[in-house]
Amino acid sequence: GVGKTTLIQKVAQALKSSGIPIDGFYTEEVREGGRRTGFDVVTLSGNRGPLSRVSSDSSTSRREYRVGQYVVDLVSFEQLVLPMLRNVNHGSDAEKRICVIDEVGKMELFSQAFIQAVRQTLAGSRTVVLGTIPIPKGKPLDLVEEIRSRKDVEVFNVSKENRNSILQDILAAVESCRK
Repeated sequence: GVGKTTLIQKVAQALKSSGIPIDGFYTEEVREGGRRTGFDVVTLSGNRGPLSRVSSDSSTSRREYRVGQYVVDLVSFEQLVLPMLRNVNHGSDAEKRICVIDEVGKMELFSQAFIQAVRQTLAGSRTVVLGTIPIPKGKPLDLVEEIRSRKDVEVFNVSKENRNSILQDILAAVESCRK
């Protein structure tokens, strides 16, 4: 709720408008009648699909992945995100591409294929990843902690106070990674 996604969108827009190849996805709130009813995945190429929705009933089927009141639509998420991540990993550009991953969080981590794809993307030498991870609270999420502790990762803590002033720092960091 501090504005990580908005910040990612601004960074992506700035990079795109300076002609840098960029792909990826962000998550966006879905609201109905003033209340949040779920989240969508939106790819930078313009595709969109559900990530999660508020569950209408309290019964849970065995195949359901839940975070609080939200039921995660794993099939929709994987169909949108996995082809894009594989594509970014197999790009033939001479210059480094940028891949936006917003976010690596509880909902996304129900997907084992996503976890593998993120690890492959981070291991790739031709891709710079611009991503968001949650601040640790409660039980640590393995992949999040793995990312946070990588030597080749720079973490910016986004707050309501710094979210507008940090944009240039993030752009500079991404630019320097591309060199």
